Amino acid sequence: MRALTGAVMSDQSRSEFLASLRAADIDRYLALLLMPAAVRDDLLVLFLFNAEIAAVRDRIREALPGEIRLQWWRDMVSGNRQEEAQSHPLASALLDVIKRRDLPVEPLTAMCDARIFDVYDDPMPDRTSYEGYAGETASALLQMSAFVLDPTAAASTSTASGHAGVAQAVAGHLMMLPITQARGQVFIPGDLLSATGLSRDSFLAAAEVERAANVIRGFAGFGREHLGKARAAFAGTPDTIRPAYLPVALVESVFNRAEKMPADYLSQTVRPPQWRRQWQLWRAARRGDF
Repeated sequence: MRALTGAVMSDQSRSEFLASLRAADIDRYLALLLMPAAVRDDLLVLFLFNAEIAAVRDRIREALPGEIRLQWWRDMVSGNRQEEAQSHPLASALLDVIKRRDLPVEPLTAMCDARIFDVYDDPMPDRTSYEGYAGETASALLQMSAFVLDPTAAASTSTASGHAGVAQAVAGHLMMLPITQARGQVFIPGDLLSATGLSRDSFLAAAEVERAANVIRGFAGFGREHLGKARAAFAGTPDTIRPAYLPVALVESVFNRAEKMPADYLSQTVRPPQWRRQWQLWRAARRGDF
């Protein structure tokens, strides 16, 4: 296995990047602190890139500017905006990571393409479509993180990454449910909605609370199914890449609450306290699993 050599990053840049990640994605920030120091800066850049493209919807009022922004990032990781990237701290750092780690560019451009869905209000058609979306976003980030840790071992973890990413995406969308509802977005697959007699519009109207609660239970069950498959595929994974999957340790508690108290997710942004998340991550790091 190659030596885990990291980026040459100034203390100021590291501090700024860490502060940005903490504000944008506290869960991955906390997990990062428990990952190997030799690759922490490179993973920080990857996590911050993910947070940047995931937040495009938060910064726009119309879809077109969002598409333009995502296209900029797509062009940048493809190497088509070298001069512009040099004046953008995160873009410059990401290009450096891509070059030094010999990262495959296709998953990064696919992440940008998948996020185009976020800037519109189109409904998620079905579970297969959702799995595809999660595969190009959360799953891709897990697999790229594993690649940074150990590219040879990462070749055997695509199945674990695929299922774990779907579980992560479901947990994230459950926690963000009031926010996405307020925007008119519905990430819950349409076939889960129709199974309980709801449509996108009736779910957004929030008039049928019991049916909506059943949808949330079903969505959590969908995530739990993928979590179980991820754990099965993760068995026997080399120790070198296990830290990449630390953030997945946070999803089961989300499913537990969604299945027991689904109405909570309809009325408020539910997120476990930071101390509990830190403890869950610390325990997972000690055990080497999720």
